[in-house]
Amino acid sequence: MTVLPQLFQPLTLRGITTRNRVVISPMCQYSAHDGHLDDWHTVHLGRFAIGGAGIVFTEATAVQKRGRITHGCPGLWTDSQIPGHARVAQFALRHGAIPAIQLGHAGRKGGMQRPWFGNGPLNDADIARGDMPWTPVGPSAVPVADGWPVPHALSQADINELIDDYATAAGRALAAGYKIAEIHGAHGYLVHSFLSPLSNKRTDQYGGNLAGRMRLALEIAERVRAVWPDELPLFFRTSAVDGTPEGWSLDDTVVLAGELKRIGVDVMDCSSSGIAGAATASGGQKRQPGFQVGYAERVRKDVQMTTMAVGLITHPEQAEAILADGRADLIAIGREALVDPNWAQHAARTLGHDTAFEIWPQQAGWWLAGRQKTSDFYVPKCDASGA
Repeated sequence: MTVLPQLFQPLTLRGITTRNRVVISPMCQYSAHDGHLDDWHTVHLGRFAIGGAGIVFTEATAVQKRGRITHGCPGLWTDSQIPGHARVAQFALRHGAIPAIQLGHAGRKGGMQRPWFGNGPLNDADIARGDMPWTPVGPSAVPVADGWPVPHALSQADINELIDDYATAAGRALAAGYKIAEIHGAHGYLVHSFLSPLSNKRTDQYGGNLAGRMRLALEIAERVRAVWPDELPLFFRTSAVDGTPEGWSLDDTVVLAGELKRIGVDVMDCSSSGIAGAATASGGQKRQPGFQVGYAERVRKDVQMTTMAVGLITHPEQAEAILADGRADLIAIGREALVDPNWAQHAARTLGHDTAFEIWPQQAGWWLAGRQKTSDFYVPKCDASGA
C-alpha cells in the first residue's frame, strides 16, 4: 500500500478540512483601486486554487483606509469592498481550495511607495502620479528609519476604534465567504510595532513590559475571535524574532503564542524580521532554505500549537521533510508559487502521489493524462530548486 505523503494528507482545523498542507502565502500585489480588488486579484489567486493548493490567502487587507501599506493595497473598511473579495473566495471554494484572508494595518509603514517605485516613503514623483501621503500611525512617535515620516502615536480612543475596525473587517471577510482569517502581527506593521521594544516606547498599559506590549495583539485577537464563527479557524502571523538582541525574541513569541492559543487562535504562522526596512528584509539572518522553520518548530513543541512554516521552502522533498520531522503542520509557499502556480500539483507528482493527473482540474487533467498515454511527453517535476 502506498503511503500518502504528509504534504498531501488532509488537515482538519475546527470545522474545515484542507485537501493538503500546501498554503499560498499572502503576497501583496499593489494593484487594488481605493482598496477594491479587481480582475487581477481573481485571476492571480484563482490560478493557485486551480493549481492544487489547499489554502489560498488573499494579500494583507487593511482594516482602515490609513492602514494600507500603499495606495495599491486592498481593504475591508467599507461594504463596497466585499464583492471583490467574494469573487476570490467563491472561486477558490469551487475549485477545492480554502479561501483565507490576512487582516492587517500597516501602522508606521503606511503610505509607502509601491516596491517597483522604490519601496520607501512617498516622494515628489509618487505625488505626481497621484499617490498622496497620509500621516502614518504607530505605538510611539518613532519613524521606521531616518527619512521616514514620524507616525502619530495612537491614543486610547484611536486604539478602541482600531480594535472595533478589526472586528468589523472580520465580519465583512465572513460575509465575503472566507473560511480562514489571519491577523497580521509581523513585518514591522502596526501589531508587530506594538510588540517590539524597538518601536514601542509607550509608558501606558500598551507599552513597557512584555504583557503591556502584547496587550493590543491579544485584544485584537479576542475581538476577531468573537466575530469569527467557532467552526472556522483563526491564524496569527508573527515575526518570531526581530533579529537583534534588544528586539522581539523567540522566547517572547512562545509566550505570545500561548496567550493567543488561550484566546482561540488555532495556527501560528511563523515568519521573522521587518521591524525596520522592507517587510522581506532578513534582519541580519542568513537567508538559506527553510531559514525560518525553526521558529514554527519551537512554537509547535513548546505551546503544543499548530504551526505554519514559511520562508525559502521551494521544493517538495524539503516541504515533506519538514512535516515528516514534526517541525510544522502547514507549508506556506510564496514566491515559488509565482514561478509555478501549479506547484502543489507538480509536488504531488514529484512525491509519487499523483501519476495520472487525477488531482488536476478535469478541464486540464484529461488532456494531460491522454497525452501521457500516447506519447513520450514529459511533465516536469519540481526539482531541488523548485523550478
